Amino acid sequence: MEPLRIVCIGGGTGLSALLHGLKAYVGDNRQAEITAVVTVTDDGGSSGRLRREFDVLPPGDIRNCMVALSEDEALLSRLFQYRFGSGRGLKGHSFGNLFLMAMTHIMGDFSQAVRTSSEILASRGRIYPATAQNVTLVAELESGKEVRGETRISRSRSRIRRIRLNPEHCAPLPETLEAIAAADLITLGPGSLFTSIVPNLLVDGFADALRLSPAIKASYINLMSQPGETSGFSAADHIAAIDAHAGARLIDVAIVNTGEISEEMRERYAAERAHPVVNDEACLRELGVEILGASLLREDGKIRHNSLAAAAIAMELAQRGRNRRQRQWPCTSVS
Repeated sequence: MEPLRIVCIGGGTGLSALLHGLKAYVGDNRQAEITAVVTVTDDGGSSGRLRREFDVLPPGDIRNCMVALSEDEALLSRLFQYRFGSGRGLKGHSFGNLFLMAMTHIMGDFSQAVRTSSEILASRGRIYPATAQNVTLVAELESGKEVRGETRISRSRSRIRRIRLNPEHCAPLPETLEAIAAADLITLGPGSLFTSIVPNLLVDGFADALRLSPAIKASYINLMSQPGETSGFSAADHIAAIDAHAGARLIDVAIVNTGEISEEMRERYAAERAHPVVNDEACLRELGVEILGASLLREDGKIRHNSLAAAAIAMELAQRGRNRRQRQWPCTSVS
């Protein structure tokens, strides 16, 4: 059997958590082939500093994905995640970000630097930036105000009406489009809706490629709302926002958490104006979306998706996607 082909789209810690779980299926048994497509709009922290000072794409989210897929999570991964606690000009930077920046200048191409760095880390998958162009995220808020930059958007407490890129036209990598066309499953999230997931859909031709792909398109609904960015958003609101920015109905399956969040964690998050996302199943069905519920919760001081549980669902959906492709083209082998 050819490995199941899964394309994971997003950014931040949510995407790396899913990749960490999927890595178990990419070992010697070769059950899956993983491609991560990562947003490149981060302008805060170490990534933002390197972006401004050296005119490179933000490396942070891609670094996290490389580490999540790394075969050796001991020494090399710890090295790439090492963050300097002191030093003039070094404080706050992670070694992996500096490494990617240096590789980009040596090779003259960020995408090639990512590929080479992934080989050094023995990453069990391919990682592509959503675009090779230096783009800025711009949000139109319900208040009518326009906010530029991912960091400022994340800090805004006003509800977001729409997101766009500046410049508006930027191209995806050809390898990304090829992976999307060949996929059995395409996942979006988990992760920040407007700053990790939606920006990928705004790259020229990206949403069209997703629609045309015969793969199952599944969205991991976030466990908690994000103050301002998705305050009051239900599961259906997440799907509606994705479809609206994609320009048409896109999502086939909404993956929702059915695990119970502890009262202690609810109270802790409520103090930060974050609340559990409501699974409004009737509204999801009105959007034509299949609902797949499972206990996806992991509490370790923060509320996160359980990597292994999220990956197991992805494998189940990828097998369904493979079966659907074979029914549609019974005489065409998957290669």
